[in-house]
Formats: sequence, C-alpha cells, structure tokens
Amino acid sequence: MKMLSKCAALQLVMLIGVAAPLDQAKAQELRPALPVSASLPDAPTPQSLISENTMPGDGKGAPPEGSTRPSVHRDPANISGTVTDVNGDLVPGAKVILDGPHPEDHREVVASDSAAFVFENLTPDIPYRVRISVKGFSDWMSSPITLTPGQYQMLTDVRLRVEGEETSVTVYASNEQLATEQVRLEEQQRVLGFIPNFYVVYDSANAVPLTTKLKFKLAMRVSVDPVTIGGVAGMAAINQAANRPDFVQGAQGYGQRFGSIAADSFSDILIGGAILPSVLHQDPRYFYQGTGTTNSRLKHALLSPFICRGDNGRWQPNYSSLGGDLASSALSNAYYPQSNRGVGLVFGTFGIGTAERLASGVAQEFILPRLTPGAAKNASRGPDAQ
Repeated sequence: MKMLSKCAALQLVMLIGVAAPLDQAKAQELRPALPVSASLPDAPTPQSLISENTMPGDGKGAPPEGSTRPSVHRDPANISGTVTDVNGDLVPGAKVILDGPHPEDHREVVASDSAAFVFENLTPDIPYRVRISVKGFSDWMSSPITLTPGQYQMLTDVRLRVEGEETSVTVYASNEQLATEQVRLEEQQRVLGFIPNFYVVYDSANAVPLTTKLKFKLAMRVSVDPVTIGGVAGMAAINQAANRPDFVQGAQGYGQRFGSIAADSFSDILIGGAILPSVLHQDPRYFYQGTGTTNSRLKHALLSPFICRGDNGRWQPNYSSLGGDLASSALSNAYYPQSNRGVGLVFGTFGIGTAERLASGVAQEFILPRLTPGAAKNASRGPDAQ
C-alpha cells in the first residue's frame, strides 16, 4: 500500500510538470504575453509526500525525530499495557522497547509510576514486537503484533519473572541433586534480608526429601549463622537483667547464661532437626501452604509442631520435633544451676518450645513470606490438606 501511494504521488507531480508548459503555450496563443517580471506561484507540495513521522517524540512512544516513513493516509494505531510481575504486582520504571521491520520503527519509553506505557501513532499492517527489561527481572518479549488501522491494542499478558529465581528445579539427574539445589536456595532465604529462614519450603509441591547429609548440613548452617549467635547473645543479656536462671551476676554469669542458651538452641536444632529426622525418615522443614481458606491455612500452621511430612511424602506424627524439644529440655538439667533443675525445668522448657513452634508456624504461613525477599516468587501451591 505504501508503494502504491508513493507511485501515485510521483505520477501527480509528473502530470503537474507536463501540464504546466502546455497550459502556458495555449495561453500565449490566446492572449498577449505577460510581462517578464510575472511568475507563477510555487506549486503546493503534494500531501502524500509529507511524512507522518517527522514530528518529534512526545514521551509516549511517539515516532522518533527525523523519521521519514511516508504516510499511508490511514488511521494510526496504538499499543499500550501495564508492567506487572508474576504475582500481579506493579513494576514501575521498566524500560519498554518497541521494534518493527525498519530502523525508524524503534521507540523506547519508561513505564510510569503506575507501571503503564503506551506507543501512539503506529503504522498499521506491519509486525511490531514489544520488549521489556528492568533490573532484577528477566526480560519479557511479546509475540509479533500486527495492527489494523485505528486499533488500540492493550497488552494484558506482561508478567515479569524475578531474575535468577525459578518456581521449581527441573533439570537434574537425581532426587539427591534436586534436594541439594533446593537446600542451596533455602539457605538464601532471610527475613528482612538478614534473619535466617532456612527451615521453610515455599515450593512445597516440588520439594523432594532431604538426605541425612543435607539434614545435618542445614542444622549446622542455622546453628553457626552470625545472626543466630547474635540472637543468643541478646537473649543472654535479657536473662542477665532478669537474673534467670540462678547463675551469678557479672561477666561470669553472662558467660554462663550465654553458654546455656547456646547449648539449648544447638541441642534442639541438632536432635530435632537432624538426628531424629534422619532416624525416623521425617522432614524437619515447614511446608508453606499459601492457598486455600484462612481457616485451612491456620489449621495447617497450628498442626505443624505435631504433624510433619515423611520422607515418603506422607503426613505423619511429628516425633522428630516433639522428641527434639523434650530431649533438649532434659539435657538442660546437666548444666543449669541446681536450684533450677528438675521435672519443672524439663516440661516447662518443653512447653515453651512447643508454644514457640505454634507461633512460628502461624508467622511462617501469614507474615514471614511477605518479609522474606523472593519467597512469594518461589511459592507454587501448598501441600495437600492435612
């Protein structure tokens, strides 16, 4: 169509050029010659030769300055859309690039604060592609888009994935390799970017059982994390101020309280997170549900201290967690002051540990995923209802 318009324009110019001398000659025969100083006015420029893309860009994906694409005398078309991630959250500031078959079709805009973008005055009947890029996300590219005259095309499938993060691990030779990679990803999970959150599985539908080696690795990784050690130091300071348990005051008492809290934490993690799970073939991690009704998710969270997933994929009594809390509480009788030892210490500590696991399960299901960078991106669908 553009070639036909150009030919028609050239033919019009040629006809004007040929007809002008003939009309002048005929006029000279019928009337006296005009004075030499008289001249004909300049012929108007044919509108078909005026470029539709000679106007500078207007910040909304308008044609770039200096473009010389000829007009086709048809209604221009538009492409617009909103940039979001896979969860439907807006992604403002993304770089949106439009490309066509010719260099002058190239345009770039930046998505607004509402993540919207628009390209206006596009030429119909030629294929365009839209490419979107922004730091932290993988690039997105549309399939070819061919517009009709006057069409307003809204892109509704712009969904950016977080760069370097996948919802599942797919290309490995064995379950052991899969589990190793999943643990590696879990070791990067930190609440607010710095608090360890390693014992939770967000991609629960694709999780594979941990080997004994990985169970011990995960337990040791949590135990020696600097933030864990910092938490122990903080709790020791609180106990020092409250004068509990009945250690002395001063630096010696603080060291005793630091050591007792560290021993409690390490024995609990090691026994309940590695030894018993290996012997009983149970998974010590929390499996995020994330879907279903609030009651269903709350039930899942509150049952987590008492029901766990076995290495066979089935739900079963959580002997590992309960046994780890009870064993750790019993061991504390070996190093706590004599005045604090006894059955009360064992079951009191066990009760506190169980209450902490209940609160942790609710927090893991409803609060911590929002505070853990990348958690929502890794989440698939939750485990089967218990």
